[in-house]
Amino acid sequence: MAQVETVEIETGPRPTGSVIWLHGLGADGHDFEPIVPELVDRGERALRFIFPHAPIRPVTLNSKMPMRAWYDIVGFDRKASQDEKGIRATDNIVRELIRHENDRGIETGRIVLAGFSQGGAVALYSGVRYPEKLAGLMALSCYMLMASKLDTERSAANDMTSIFMAHGTFDPVVDLHHGEDTRKFLQAAGYTVDWHTYPMPHSVCAQEIADIAAWLRRVL
Repeated sequence: MAQVETVEIETGPRPTGSVIWLHGLGADGHDFEPIVPELVDRGERALRFIFPHAPIRPVTLNSKMPMRAWYDIVGFDRKASQDEKGIRATDNIVRELIRHENDRGIETGRIVLAGFSQGGAVALYSGVRYPEKLAGLMALSCYMLMASKLDTERSAANDMTSIFMAHGTFDPVVDLHHGEDTRKFLQAAGYTVDWHTYPMPHSVCAQEIADIAAWLRRVL
């Protein structure tokens, strides 16, 4: 099992699918716990939601203050260096979480990899590289990591996997153009992106949650 603590919620006995959901910078696994009842109706179907806690590390962008982060962030500028070592270490955590679900009887094709902001960037990074087909990828209010390496590192297993992307039009943290650029990049690479924008800041909103619930019903 991955060396991270997790928050887990099962919406019924004997789950038949899992959603691994990574939080944003400075948050923790409890961040999206409250919306689970809005994603799966009572008695509808049994899913397991896994919300891992990121390790605590100094973050350059925030004056090197220690906080929960999936990797270090230097800046959002296109020329800013990316923490390849940290990104790849987190990718290993994601892979362990997926394998742990496999060990519990959930096949990879019944697993959704999801995340918000920094967590969404990891969901995209890991999802398109995973060697077995996933049920879907959900990337909220985020951006593409290590885009220049996608061609050589992508896995054909997830070329056709559904990708749900959403972004707030008033996002002051991860500007909308980062999400739009990521959508265009993925589409140009041949991926199918279910793209949504909402009049909100760096957060989630009721309509977005409803759209996520509908998408989850389709892919799981």
